[in-house]
Amino acid sequence: MTRPPLSQNRTLSILNKARDGGYAVAGMCCYNIESVIATVRAAEATNSPAVVQLFPWAIEYAGNALVLAAAEACHSAKVPVSLHLDHCQTPELVRRAADIPDGFDSIMCDMSHYEKEENLALTKELVEYCHKLGIATEAEPGRIEGGEDGVAETADLEGVLTTPEEAEEFVATGIEMLAPAFGNVHGEYGPRGIRLEYDRLETINKAVGDRVRLVLHGADPFDAEIFHRCIRAGVTKININKGMNNHYAASQEETRGKPITAVMEAGTKKMQEAIEKYMHIFGSAGKASA
Repeated sequence: MTRPPLSQNRTLSILNKARDGGYAVAGMCCYNIESVIATVRAAEATNSPAVVQLFPWAIEYAGNALVLAAAEACHSAKVPVSLHLDHCQTPELVRRAADIPDGFDSIMCDMSHYEKEENLALTKELVEYCHKLGIATEAEPGRIEGGEDGVAETADLEGVLTTPEEAEEFVATGIEMLAPAFGNVHGEYGPRGIRLEYDRLETINKAVGDRVRLVLHGADPFDAEIFHRCIRAGVTKININKGMNNHYAASQEETRGKPITAVMEAGTKKMQEAIEKYMHIFGSAGKASA
């Protein structure tokens, strides 16, 4: 299956419709084929668009194998599902991922661990490389603290919140998706709890929301009220990791000792159930054919 040109990009089509419809799409962080299948089944069951997200770990662990399997599952789904590479943190790996035939629809060129000027320069260079291959791009202005499985830890780095001016600078690199830092944290939020600056998110949306789609990282512990407030402020893709994968881990304990196929199927079902709940909360359920 040939990747469509950027003007027909799957991820952008999904997120543009979410923007126009006032809902958000789940970006499910997948580590194995079970989570990919669970996402596709949840999308089909709820008639919802979705984004399957892999980390660079998937390529380092299995080469192109998991990428191509995920792409096949996404692109043959009965509803719009795209394949995204999240937090790709080196220029070499961005290019390697982009060069996988019929693979990723979009890639996060995450150079946020570089100083600002180098971040901008590398992002622009990588965006141009991806665009030539019809791949949409995401970047992170500022710096979202913390770390998650499959992503290099940044907990030792001081979190820098995104300003509207920085958002403009990153839009100028040519990205289509922007992940602002407004108090959100990768992984655990720690003892101080969740402290989001909604005014900052709203201001960023007013500044650049007509040109890029906003992405929410660090959303696993959020409740429906927080999700809805972020969606009203312009967020169109919400990344979920532990909110799905913890159900798989728990299911493995429950099915310990059973045949491996039964373990895999039970884990897939538990993840699908969790994903469907997110799709209803985000408002994407029933929107696949809208």
